[in-house]
Amino acid sequence: MLKLYNTLGRKKEVFKPIKKGEVGMYVCGPTIYNYVHIGNLRAYIFADILRRYLKFNGFNVKEVMNLTDVDDKTIRDSQKAKKSLKEFTKIYEKAFLDDIKAINIETPEIMPKATEHIKEMVDMVKKLLDKGIAYKADDGIYFSIKKFKDYGKLSKIKVKELKEGASDRVAKDEYDKESVNDFALWKFYDKNDGDVFWDTDIGKGRPGWHIECSAMSSKYLGERFDIHTGGVDLIFPHHENEIAQSEASSNKKPFVKYWVHNEWVLVDGKKMSKSLGNFYELKDIAKKGYSAMDLRYFYLTKHYRQQINFTWESIEASKNSLHRLKNIIAEIKDDKELNKDYIKEFEKAMDDDLNVPEALQVLWKLVRDETAKGKINTIKEMDKIFGLKLLEKEKIKIPAEVSKLVKEREQARKDKNFKKSDELREKIKKIGYQVEDTPEGEVVKKVI
Repeated sequence: MLKLYNTLGRKKEVFKPIKKGEVGMYVCGPTIYNYVHIGNLRAYIFADILRRYLKFNGFNVKEVMNLTDVDDKTIRDSQKAKKSLKEFTKIYEKAFLDDIKAINIETPEIMPKATEHIKEMVDMVKKLLDKGIAYKADDGIYFSIKKFKDYGKLSKIKVKELKEGASDRVAKDEYDKESVNDFALWKFYDKNDGDVFWDTDIGKGRPGWHIECSAMSSKYLGERFDIHTGGVDLIFPHHENEIAQSEASSNKKPFVKYWVHNEWVLVDGKKMSKSLGNFYELKDIAKKGYSAMDLRYFYLTKHYRQQINFTWESIEASKNSLHRLKNIIAEIKDDKELNKDYIKEFEKAMDDDLNVPEALQVLWKLVRDETAKGKINTIKEMDKIFGLKLLEKEKIKIPAEVSKLVKEREQARKDKNFKKSDELREKIKKIGYQVEDTPEGEVVKKVI
């Protein structure tokens, strides 16, 4: 029975969906103004593992992942690039989709864009205005947090202790807000927004960041749904504000039954930052000779609620482990059976708040168990969750130097010059490759 750590109650809880057999799941997606970095990817891989395991348990999963294509950053950077907002965000939308495909993240059922859901946002803001929970100020429409008595229940923040401007995405301003901690639902048009605005019943302008997720999640998953994921950095203010505006507009509690958050990615023990020069994207990993699967394996080695420290040494270790694992699996013969004992051990680890590192150890134990039956089918079942493509044959790029030595060795064998053949085999091995003689011919593999 799956247990998940629910941030709302700060404890592990048995997972029981609102509707039997069905799971509604919302994943906070990227703001498409730049390429996603490896820290972002951890959040999406974690959500992907959760999604896969729910499906493994027979649930019908409906996942919604938003694409934020209008906010301060997208407007600012599209203007710098001298492109329309749509033209600009399309570049990074494609890049994101390419990245999640490369790292084998299953495509969510729905990936809504903020700009395509302005009506839903306006409708929600109007409800909050009608209830007197939202109010108009000089520069926009704000949510009054003092009128929502449960504010702070997710983050455990006390409203009285909030620093000025802490609950909004921007610092304290000079506009006529009732409280500096009230957050923007709708921002009235400002000349700095250029041609980005919508003429609506609540005024000319654009949505605040938080309202976007509430409007899109309720449209596709209903006013109450099962799971909301995201990084711990989103707990406050973003997810706290989502709860406030969603529950205040619908009068339904809880808005989300299970809040599940993943921890930070550090780089060399420090927070990832462009100024520190430790800010990496998937393409930076590839330039260093590591695959997207190497990075995926790296993330599986640490529990999602623990910080993980990225170093080039750690990604090298993950690459070697994954390569070794695939090499062992390639030698296993398929007996068409399924090892239920190992599946049970695997499920025990996964049921404990998605303990993927422990589940990975179960896999290693299986492949090393000389007496175990049903290895291939059991690996196949486990990899439905890991998503490491363990049974796919690796395409190895063999260096020209190695190819030349292999041909020389092949000729030496034909000439029955076995001494030379053995010498060439050793040369090849020193470069990091091995040659195996099979009935189908010579097979070259990379060695660790």
